Amino acid sequence: MIAWIAGLAGLLVAGFVKGAIGFGFPTVATPLLALATDVRTAVVILLLPNIVMDGVQIFRRPGFLAAARRHAPLIFAGVVGTVVGTQFLRWMSSRALLLALGTLILVFVTFSLARPAWRLAPDLEQPLGPVVGLLAGVLGGITNVFALPLAPYLYALDLPKAEFVRAISTAFLVFKVTQFGAVWQVGLMDPGLVGLSVGAAAVGLLSFRVGLLAQDWIHPEVFNRAVLGFLAIVSVTMLARALWG
Repeated sequence: MIAWIAGLAGLLVAGFVKGAIGFGFPTVATPLLALATDVRTAVVILLLPNIVMDGVQIFRRPGFLAAARRHAPLIFAGVVGTVVGTQFLRWMSSRALLLALGTLILVFVTFSLARPAWRLAPDLEQPLGPVVGLLAGVLGGITNVFALPLAPYLYALDLPKAEFVRAISTAFLVFKVTQFGAVWQVGLMDPGLVGLSVGAAAVGLLSFRVGLLAQDWIHPEVFNRAVLGFLAIVSVTMLARALWG
């Protein structure tokens, strides 16, 4: 019961995070929901909330087509990687999935706290884009966390805030729609999980709306530190469950 309450709270927190900073919903929600179920089920349940939120973010402001054109090689490679990663999701054990997700989130937290001030040379964007997309797709297909290495890559392009949110949301939306089809194709989606996914979307959208309102005035540094500290605790908990649970 406590684990399910944590999962519900995770949906609310994750929705707010997504609205406030443009990404982070699966990074926060997946490990908390996995404490109540398992990683594989959590990934499936969170598909529809992700798709709906990214769709709202994309069409909230103009510029979707321009972002899609600029990052098309990255997105295409990410689609391929997502299909491959979903195949791993189907047969990996729950313990291995917990270990993979916990490790990935801990790496994400460490990288974010380090905040390397490096920038990518413009002539490297096109050759590196497909590599980043493929890696993000594979990791996301397995763990539901697409933000690594996608967020650091887009950050290194030194994009304005609105363009960063638009670019990452566009990639996430395409990856998530692909993941939904791949999950359905391999038999991981059933009517019961579809119902839970719809319910999760309704819950997440409540706090997502609040996060959108806060996006323009919230102090990102303070907020990001709090979220990262929370994620560090969750990731360590997951690693402990995977290794000694």
